[in-house]
Amino acid sequence: MSRIRVLAVTLAVLVFVVMTLPGPGQTQAAQAPGNPVVALETTMGTIKVQLNAGKAPVTTKNFLDYVNAGFYNGTIIHRIDFVIGLGGYTEALTGKPVRPGIKNESKNGLKNVRGTLAMARYDDPNSATSQFFINLSDNSHLDPPAGGFGYAVFGKVIEGMDVVDKIAKVKVGNKGPFSNMPMQTIVVKSAKVLAR
Repeated sequence: MSRIRVLAVTLAVLVFVVMTLPGPGQTQAAQAPGNPVVALETTMGTIKVQLNAGKAPVTTKNFLDYVNAGFYNGTIIHRIDFVIGLGGYTEALTGKPVRPGIKNESKNGLKNVRGTLAMARYDDPNSATSQFFINLSDNSHLDPPAGGFGYAVFGKVIEGMDVVDKIAKVKVGNKGPFSNMPMQTIVVKSAKVLAR
């Protein structure tokens, strides 16, 4: 191959690489197909989250199944401390019927850092259903310990962290069996997948 052809091929490869790199303020994950964005419209504002189907395929599918079924519409935020917990209760503080628990994907390499979404669960590692939380700070104690399971991260807030922080400042207390519950009702009016 002549030197000119080698240079031309090299230039073409470089142009392709540059064109596929994320632009300012973007991440590679944000451009990856199959990482859907869901808008959670709450009574305090909208939070947009991007799911990571590559690292958490089971959890992402489970979450999208609940979103597409309209399950989260009308649910409340029921916990505010080092996380914001939601996805399971109505304004009457009754739990909504859920599907069976899913496989725990907490060993996928994603960490419970500020702004990430992770699944709530019981002691059984594979007991997560519909409830999830948004990390308000870096919560490494929720990541899997050596040889054990943590809380599976499956997405992150990409828009509306100001709304998350506003929710985090609401006064909390005890209400029925709930502790650290917001004293004002904060409703998820809708959860929907946004068109790409």
